[in-house]
Amino acid sequence: MESKYRQIQRYLRSALLVAGSAFCIFACRSAPADDQETNEGLMTQEAFNLVRIESENGKLGNRFETPLMEVYEYAREPYREFRKGIDITTYSAETGEVESTLVADYAIEFMNQQLWEAKGNVVATNAKGHVLETQQLFWNQRTGRIYSNIDTKITQGSDVIIGVGFESDEQFRDWEFRRPRGTVDVDVEATKTPGAGATEDAGSVETATAEDNAPAAAPAAAPLPEPDPTPRAEPEAAAVRENERPLRRERIPMEPARREPVEQTGGE
Repeated sequence: MESKYRQIQRYLRSALLVAGSAFCIFACRSAPADDQETNEGLMTQEAFNLVRIESENGKLGNRFETPLMEVYEYAREPYREFRKGIDITTYSAETGEVESTLVADYAIEFMNQQLWEAKGNVVATNAKGHVLETQQLFWNQRTGRIYSNIDTKITQGSDVIIGVGFESDEQFRDWEFRRPRGTVDVDVEATKTPGAGATEDAGSVETATAEDNAPAAAPAAAPLPEPDPTPRAEPEAAAVRENERPLRRERIPMEPARREPVEQTGGE
């Protein structure tokens, strides 16, 4: 009997060991999935006053500065967030001079998509001195394009262009508007007539769309000349007066009629 009892105990111990091992295996495998779901909002990296410089073949490529960077690697779409703004300077690989700059109050980088979004007082410049101003700007690193779908203003010296649907290359050299609207100040010096006495500095050309096609105001009427106080005779009337002769009325005396006696003839 004892041998059978010991044999049963041995079987029970083996079964418990196998069951415990299986439970540990399945529990350990499922734990990372649960952690992944609960840690989506967990910040994995944090950096203050970050300055990052990238170079290629020993030449300075760009300089990136931010007061605060936060990284969320466990999010469904991993991203880096810059809640206190960014300042990016890009340098020319040929000359080493500044090629473009970009500053914004806020930015976020979606790492898997290689897509940047800058928001709040976004200002970008290029080597020609052109200045772009908007409230939202995207940068797609895969395609090498920057674009905005809201109102954007570009200043080129004295020329200002306002429009919607801006798109450009990374260096902000070749840009365009899908729907330009606003005012462009142009230099009219080349259109002046030689020898003209008047001097013109700059004019304003309105680039209007259907929204701005309002009826133009009628031009102001020219002032009427003051009447000449000296009376003037009309030419035809004056000619008639010269040919006219004054008419005189003469009173012709008339003698009273006289009645002469009539002779009567007959038998009386």
